[in-house]
Amino acid sequence: MSDAKSVNGYLISKSKDGQWWLESATGEKIGPLPTEAMATEVASVMELEHPTTKRHGKDKA
Repeated sequence: MSDAKSVNGYLISKSKDGQWWLESATGEKIGPLPTEAMATEVASVMELEHPTTKRHGKDKA
């Protein structure tokens, strides 16, 4: 794959066969997509899933 660029937390890269792929920080791959513009557009509307944070303080169970 070529050098990746980041859009909305997703890495966009081009594979050797000319297709474009998105990859999240967790390793989820989305694709193939036919153009970089389409990959960028898809990444721009994706929502990253963040793990919930544990609360620290008096309310510990």
